[in-house]
Amino acid sequence: MTADHRLIFCTCPDETTAGRIAEALVDERLAACANLLPGIISIYRWAGQIQRDPEVLILIKTTTERVAALTERLRELHPYEIPEIIAVPVTEGLPDYLSWVTTCTDHND
Repeated sequence: MTADHRLIFCTCPDETTAGRIAEALVDERLAACANLLPGIISIYRWAGQIQRDPEVLILIKTTTERVAALTERLRELHPYEIPEIIAVPVTEGLPDYLSWVTTCTDHND
């Protein structure tokens, strides 16, 4: 199986923001599905200081073809100056599910 699909990780400051972003990405066919995982704690360095903040992680399923447009739209929607947008190749998965992801993100439909 080729890596025609991507799982994108993106953190948001709260569930409302994450939900708004996820719904927009699915509505605009940039993502087939987005899962919101609330209750995470992120520890990171920002402006020379160690930060510790509650966040919501979004797991976004899309195709390789849609990653660039999805990334651009995420940057427009996201409140962070530098949002976490990490795309990981999906090398294995249920073929029917991956086919569904492809169908849901087909912007020529």
